[in-house]
Amino acid sequence: MSKSFDTVVIGGGPGGYVAAIRASQLGKKVALVEREHLGGICLNWGCIPTKALLRSAEIYHNAKHAADYGIGVADPTFDLPAIVKRSRGVAKQMEGGIGHLLKKNKVTVFEGEASFTAKNKLAVKLKKGGSEELTGKNIIIATGARARELPHLKADGKLVWTYRDALANDKMPGSLLVIGSGAIGIEFASFYNELGADVTVVEMMDRVMPVEDADISDMAQKSFKKQGMTIKTKASVTELKPGKDNVTCVIEQNGKKSEVTVDRVILAIGIQANTEGLGLDKIGVKMDRGHIVNDGFGATNVSGIWAIGDVAGAPWLAHKASHEGIIAVEKMESEGHVHPLDVDNIPGCTYCRPQVASVGMTEAQAKEAGHGVRVGKFPFVANGKAVALGEPEGMVKTIFDKKTGELLGAHMIGAEVTELIQGYTVGRTLETTEQELMHTVFPHPTLSEMMHESVLDAYGRAIHF
Repeated sequence: MSKSFDTVVIGGGPGGYVAAIRASQLGKKVALVEREHLGGICLNWGCIPTKALLRSAEIYHNAKHAADYGIGVADPTFDLPAIVKRSRGVAKQMEGGIGHLLKKNKVTVFEGEASFTAKNKLAVKLKKGGSEELTGKNIIIATGARARELPHLKADGKLVWTYRDALANDKMPGSLLVIGSGAIGIEFASFYNELGADVTVVEMMDRVMPVEDADISDMAQKSFKKQGMTIKTKASVTELKPGKDNVTCVIEQNGKKSEVTVDRVILAIGIQANTEGLGLDKIGVKMDRGHIVNDGFGATNVSGIWAIGDVAGAPWLAHKASHEGIIAVEKMESEGHVHPLDVDNIPGCTYCRPQVASVGMTEAQAKEAGHGVRVGKFPFVANGKAVALGEPEGMVKTIFDKKTGELLGAHMIGAEVTELIQGYTVGRTLETTEQELMHTVFPHPTLSEMMHESVLDAYGRAIHF
C-alpha cells in the first residue's frame, strides 16, 4: 500500500530538512527520505566538521604565538587523530539535533533511496531492507551534490583525496598538493599548512579564490605565500602518478610541464549534482549541464516537482539551500507574498586564515554591468580592535552605484569577517543606500567599525584612514 503525504522531500541536507520542517509548520503531512545522514554533506562532511578542524588549527596557531600576547606556552603540539575525533563528534552531535527537530515537527523519516515511478510517486529502497511506496502532492528534490572528478583526476581515498577523505584522515602528510583554490580547496590548504604540511595549491585561473573581488584575492594570495604555501596560478595538473606512499603530479604552467612529488593530493575542482538513480527521465524534469532547472521559486518544469539546493545549481551553499527550501514550500502553499531567490544577496564565506567573505558584485562585475562606481576601502591595521586582537591583516571593501548610492557589493578579508558580512547582506536586502549606512552608529571598539569607515571612504569621508 502506498503511503500518502502532502509533501515528500528527497534528501535530508540543509535544504531538505528545512523544507520539511517549514511544510510541517504550515500544517502539512510531510515525509523525508534520506539515504545516509540527516544534515547532508554540510553537517556531516562539509561546513560543520571543517570548521571544527579549522578551529583546532586556529588554537594551535594562537598557542604558537602566545608570547606575542605576553603569555608563556612552551612548545605547543597537536594530536591529529584527536582533532579529527573532535570534528566527527561535533558532526554527530549536530546530526542528532536534526533528527530531534524532525521528530518534534512530526516529519516522517524514511532511511533509504528514493526514485520516481510516476510524477507523484516514489519507490523507496529502505536501508533496513524492503521498500515503501510514497505518494506526494508535492515532491521536493534536495539530493545535493558530490565532489567532481575528471578522467585524469580521480580520488582513490588513500593517496588522492576528496574533501571527505581529507576530513577523516588521522595521519599527518608531510606534503600536500591541492587542486583548486575555491572555498573547499583553500580551507583544507589552510588547515594542513597551519599544522606544518608543505602545501602547494594549483589553480587554473589567474588568481586564487577567483570568484572573489580581485583586491581580496590578491591580499589572500600574498598572505598564503607569507604563511609558506606554494601558489601556482594559470596552471593545471595534467597527470597523477601514484607511488607506494606518494603521488607525482605533472603540472602544466605557461606552456611548460614540471613534476612535484607529494604525500597526498586533494581534489577540489568543483562538485556535480546527485541526480543519478532518481528516475527524472521518467517524469521529464528539465536539466541543464547536470543540474535541475528551477524557476527561482524552486519549481521545475513538471507541476508538483520542486528542486532546491546544490542539485539545482550554483551557488553551492548550505544557506542558499535552506532559504530556497523555505521559498519553495511557501510558494507551493501560497503562504503570503513570496519573493523568488535573489542569488546576488547570498553571502559567501571562506574560513581560511585570513577569513574571506563577500556579498553582491565585485568591482569588475559592477563595471561590466554598466555601473559607474564609488569604491571604499578600509584596512584592519587602522582599526583599534583589530590591532588589540593582534589581527592587523585585512581589508573591508565596499562598492556603490555612483548615481543612486545603491550598495552593489561588499568584500572582506581578515579576522571574523564571516560574522561581519551579514551586516551588509541585511543592508542589500533592505535596499539600503550609502546614506543609511553612513548614519548608522557602529559600536566602538569593534571590527564592525571598519564597515562604516569603508562606506565613508567611498565618498571621501573616512575619518581614521
